[in-house]
Amino acid sequence: QVQLVESGGGLVQAGGSLRLSCAASGLTSSNFRMGWFRQVPGKEREFVAATGRNGDGDTDYHEDVVKGRFTISRDNDKNTVYLQMSSLKQEDTAVYYCAANSRWYFSGYTYVSNPGSYDYWGQGTQVTVSS
Repeated sequence: QVQLVESGGGLVQAGGSLRLSCAASGLTSSNFRMGWFRQVPGKEREFVAATGRNGDGDTDYHEDVVKGRFTISRDNDKNTVYLQMSSLKQEDTAVYYCAANSRWYFSGYTYVSNPGSYDYWGQGTQVTVSS
């Protein structure tokens, strides 16, 4: 049974940092493309970042609004994916979800940023950025 468990969310002041973690079980995260999405009430789930494939030039993806502030990374030994968030803004407030995509051979921003491309989802972790 596949499980993705997010942690690390919380309340932080604007300009601060948080690191989200996504621990995967029931799958080997190195064989999957892992992604982070976020959602606020009343809005669609929004792409944040995704890992690239290993070794063929398909690098990590980051949505433009978080580029330079957020960084996705993975620790294959721990089967865990991270989202390091810095210079947080109030508009980053959302529930953050981890997701796993088994069709790692597909690439390109349109594909990796589409929530429908992902097979498994975590329950989410709340990030609240105060002024």
